Amino acid sequence: MIGQAYHYAKGAGVPSKSRLSRWRATAHRVLKESQKYASYSDEELLNQARDARWRAKTGVPLKSLLVEVFSMGVEASRRKLGMEHYPVQIMGGIAIFEGGIAELQTGEGKTLTATLPSILRALPGKGAHVVTVNDYLAERDAAEMAPVYEALGMSVGGILTPMETDERRESYAKDITYGTAKEFGFDLLRDRLRQGVAAGGEKRRTLFSDQSGGEAPVQRGHYAVLIDEADSILIDEARTPLIIGLTMPNDAGTVSLFRWCHRAVSHLEANVDFVYEPERRSAYLTDQGCRKVLLLGKPALIDSIDTERIYKHVEQALTSKFAFVRDRDYVVVDNEISIVDEGTGRIMDGRKWQDGLHQSIEAKELVPITAASGEAARITVQNFFRLYSKIGGMTGTAVQCASEIRRVYSLKVTAIPTHRPCIRRLNKPRVFATMEAKWRAVTDEIERLVNDDRAVLVGTPSVDASEALGRMLKDKSIKHEILNARYLEQEAEIVGNAGEPGRVIVATNMAGRGTDIKLSDALKSAGGLQVIATEMHSSKRIDRQLIGRAARQGDPGGYQFFLSLEDELMRCHTPEKMAKKKKQASPNAHGELAGSWVSFFTKTQRYLEKMHYKQRKDMMKQDKHRTESYRRMGLDPCLELTEN
Repeated sequence: MIGQAYHYAKGAGVPSKSRLSRWRATAHRVLKESQKYASYSDEELLNQARDARWRAKTGVPLKSLLVEVFSMGVEASRRKLGMEHYPVQIMGGIAIFEGGIAELQTGEGKTLTATLPSILRALPGKGAHVVTVNDYLAERDAAEMAPVYEALGMSVGGILTPMETDERRESYAKDITYGTAKEFGFDLLRDRLRQGVAAGGEKRRTLFSDQSGGEAPVQRGHYAVLIDEADSILIDEARTPLIIGLTMPNDAGTVSLFRWCHRAVSHLEANVDFVYEPERRSAYLTDQGCRKVLLLGKPALIDSIDTERIYKHVEQALTSKFAFVRDRDYVVVDNEISIVDEGTGRIMDGRKWQDGLHQSIEAKELVPITAASGEAARITVQNFFRLYSKIGGMTGTAVQCASEIRRVYSLKVTAIPTHRPCIRRLNKPRVFATMEAKWRAVTDEIERLVNDDRAVLVGTPSVDASEALGRMLKDKSIKHEILNARYLEQEAEIVGNAGEPGRVIVATNMAGRGTDIKLSDALKSAGGLQVIATEMHSSKRIDRQLIGRAARQGDPGGYQFFLSLEDELMRCHTPEKMAKKKKQASPNAHGELAGSWVSFFTKTQRYLEKMHYKQRKDMMKQDKHRTESYRRMGLDPCLELTEN
């Protein structure tokens, strides 16, 4: 059954009993020792922490300081935040410090857990980085946890997108620095570009060479890093390298080419002139298609453009038409194309698709064509995090990708027990032949739940789907709130108020939202929060992030999947295969299929997970060859070759 996949497989990611027992015993020692600091004044606690820092800087192993420093961290949290670490949070902190990924289920308090290993790693004075999935969480976590760090004499800063160079340098000089993987990675690349020096000492032209000269780097090294939502950052984001682009101004012919290619694809016939491969999200022209493209009338501005370039951009126009969907993969904001992160449902500011794909989508949406970009510097997520001497992380969903994390990053994944027993209920998944039938059933179920005074969180795969469901709920006079890439400013308020009876939230994704849904006593009595997943995502882990919002910390709650043969997950299959499947379907009067159809969805999800894994593996292999080539030439692997 689909629900079984969202509970720990026996033995998967679970530490040995001896290690688990050791961590639990250490956690109790930490809590016991923290009691002695309760009688200390703030000044005495600070002096004790300074003494531990001095010992760490003189070479005393951090491992021998763990109980003492964690105990001070627990007391500082108790004193400054009114929050005391649970034993399982301390166990998670130990797992992270020992160089692994701690899987703490959503609601177990990962933000507070992170303070303990961060304090310990920061003691030598080399800087500890805490990576979050977005600027909002980086700013919030740094501000909320700052009193704990400052009580122990540690400075804390944050790296946010709008910051200037000097502000970034100042934040990196702090003992503990919060930020996103994107900002940390791009700061590394910008530092390399500022220095503009190859490994052999030869000066190279860079984006910053005219104005920066010998400007000092903003980062002071890569000693220790703690990664929140580690699977999202280390696995999902790892499919796309971090790239600093070189702007290549568009001439009239280039703009005309993108516009013409968009119009040209309407004259091409599928499986005759071109072939679209949904599993790869790419299209290519056949020989007949190439001939047809050559014979199509063209504006004079593109007559001088070589044929291969025209073919390439026609194929990109086909890809943009069939593989990239508005309000799912991107949104149009202020006449600009903004990419939506599949994993988090957020807008990825400053990101563009490469090789003219972004401009092809701009042509499709009839917005201004922006300048295409080349590469000035790049690094993969995998290679960036390998720069750190000490690496650890935490997440609610890492067991499924434990083997990949171990192979790529040499990190163990450990499932930490929950503080209270999880009583999350699985309702049998329902499958429908059509999207229309599914949405009718979803709205009927929401109406039933609201009438029973339950709160409902509905997960949708795209902005478009969330707003379509919103219109249906409005027609039924069901009060609701929408949380997607267009309403992120209200995120904390919307999620924070969701724990009351009758509340309905429709969200694109809940990964890394960071704000807990706290249930009122009335809602607990009514049965708690019910999560409705309206599709399966391309990764089982993303589904777990959604359903993990229900029944946290021993609260009541449950979840249920509503699926259809027209779901976006099915777009990886050819139209012919889906037509065959629909013929095999025998829906009842309400359009519902037998429960056995669930296996088709789980197999499709596994297929996509394997395909994405292969993409990451291929990218790593290509990057390895590229890195080796650059090093043989005595060049910095992060910097692209440029003309002298």
